[in-house]
This record gives sequence, structure tokens and C-alpha cells, in this order.
Amino acid sequence: MVKHKTSALQENQGVSNSETTNASSIAKIKSNRKNTTDVDTLLSGILNRDITILSKSITLIESSLPEHAQKSNELLKKCLPHANKSVRIGITGVPGVGKSTFIEVFGSFLTSIGKRVAVLAVDPSSSITKGSILGDKTRMETLVKNKNAFIRPSAASDTLGGVARKTRESIILCEAAGFDVILIETVGVGQSETTVHSMVDFFLLLQLTGAGDELQGMKRGILEMSDAVVINKADGANLNLAKSTASDFKKTLHLYNEKPSGWIPKVSTCSAIENKGIEDVWSIIQEYLQVTSKNDFFSIKRNEQNTFWLTETIKNSLTSSFFNNKTVKNELEQQLKLIEKNKTTPFAAAEYILNIKTKN
Repeated sequence: MVKHKTSALQENQGVSNSETTNASSIAKIKSNRKNTTDVDTLLSGILNRDITILSKSITLIESSLPEHAQKSNELLKKCLPHANKSVRIGITGVPGVGKSTFIEVFGSFLTSIGKRVAVLAVDPSSSITKGSILGDKTRMETLVKNKNAFIRPSAASDTLGGVARKTRESIILCEAAGFDVILIETVGVGQSETTVHSMVDFFLLLQLTGAGDELQGMKRGILEMSDAVVINKADGANLNLAKSTASDFKKTLHLYNEKPSGWIPKVSTCSAIENKGIEDVWSIIQEYLQVTSKNDFFSIKRNEQNTFWLTETIKNSLTSSFFNNKTVKNELEQQLKLIEKNKTTPFAAAEYILNIKTKN
């Protein structure tokens, strides 16, 4: 009987000790989670090329929470001395042109020649649900398994320019993590998408075979900014048509003014499915880098981009603080009701709200 009581007592002590151990483990986990958001811990992980830490860091800078802003700014500042050593390539084209397939094959080729590749893929967001599929990792099944590649899909949200709101900052983190080539896949050709040109060194336009009406309907600005036009899906029955399309683009590009870079845009064909012409694309980019490095345009463009993003960051910050102002929110709601009742105009309402904010 005594023995039974002793066993029961030991069991109770065991439960108590177990609970203590579990509580200790939970506390340790919480502590570790807290430490992973510490700026110095994140910086160390990035510099040590820890992909998990890099992903967490990008999530931090993408956060819209005010309490994360200070940490993300501090992290970016500490990463900056380790950045600016990559080649930044923007890849755009109409939906269905095969951007994801091209990037997977192109990225795999780059890793095969010793390059570390980061892909910042931007998925379009629904204007109704505000959601995104973020399926680039699914589409790039081979590249996602490559130890020398990193794929980060992000939602475009309501950001103009075809790139996610924090793509520019994500580039800095990826460069600090030692990636040699940064590939930025944009949403698709559109007038507002040209923002991507302000953050890359080389702008690549992927095009389908059969120029015709597509060529006439192409946004002039996109072609003017392109450093190369690559006709994708140049295989099988499309091969001759692809060559004809390439010829049409060459003629069209000659009509444009000379670029400040001194670079003459190239036109090439490739087949991402058959893995043909991919190496030629890299050769074009290498040639571009040689030309623009020799005439200093490469460094001049990087400085211009920094100036542009300084002003853009100020604009975004002012816009965010303005619309998050409590007085503005209240007055905006009231003015919208007046507009619905036709008691004021949008222009008069805007002027009223701006004056209220100015007085404060």
C-alpha cells in the first residue's frame, strides 16, 4: 500500500517535472522566435547565406506594420555595404510568353556556370479579392530545388510598376546574401510596369512569334527601354516564324533614337522548352555589361536609380502617413458621404482635406 502511494507520488512528481520541462521548451521556442527578428541575428544569417533567414528578412521588410519599419530600415542599412555586387536583370513580356519557363531554364544555366541566382517573381493581385496565387515556385520545379538558387514570389498588390512594393529592398538583401544574378520577373507588359526599369541593369523583353499586330500594339516605351528582345518558343513549326519576328523587331529598333548607354539593343530567338538559345542571351548580357562598364554608364545608371528611389521612398512615406492620419481618415469619410449626396465635388473635397492636414 505504501509502495503504491510512493509510486503515485513519483508519478505526480513526474507530471510536474514534465510540465516544467514543456513550459521551459515553449519559453525557449518563443525566445528563439524573438531572436530571429533581432536585426543583428538576421544580418548574420543573411551574410552566412542562410536562405531561411533571408526569407524571414524579406517578410520583415514587406510588412506594413509600423513596428517593423524601424527594424527593416536598420537591417537594410547594415546590408547595404555588402550589396551592389550583382547583375540585376528585369524580365518582362505579355502573359503566356513563357517568362517562368524561360527563367527556370536561364537560371539553371547560370547556376551551371557557377553563378548564384535569386529570382524575385511578382504575381498579379486580384483587384477584387486582393489575393495572389504565388505559384512561381510550383512552375519552377527544377530551379526551386537548386541549392544555388533562391525563388521569392511576392504579390504585386496595388503597386504600380509591375513589381512588389518592396522589390527594391529585396534586391539589396539578396545581394548581401551573395547572389551574383538577380532576376526580376514582372507581372506583364503594361504602361505602369516600366518602374522595373528603374531598378535593373539590363531590361529583357520576351516576345512571342508572329510580330504583326502585336508589334504595332506594343507599348513604344517598353521597346525603347529594352536592351534585348528575345523571341521565345522558337521551336518546331514556330521556328521560321520566330526568325521572321526577330527580323521585324530588328528593323523596328533601328528606328528608335540612340540609347544614352551607347548600347544597340539586340534581338535573339530561343526555346526555353528545348533549351536552345539560352546561352546566347547570357552572351548578350555580358556584352552589354562590357560596353556600359567601359563608358561608365553602368555606374551612372546605378546612381540615377538611387536618386529615383530616394524620392519614391519619400513619396510613399508621405502618402502612407497622410492617409493613416486619424483626422484625415475621419474627414475623408465625411467628404465621401457629401460626394455621394452631390453636395461637393471630388476636387473641392480633396482641397478641403489637404487644408485640414496642413493646419495640423
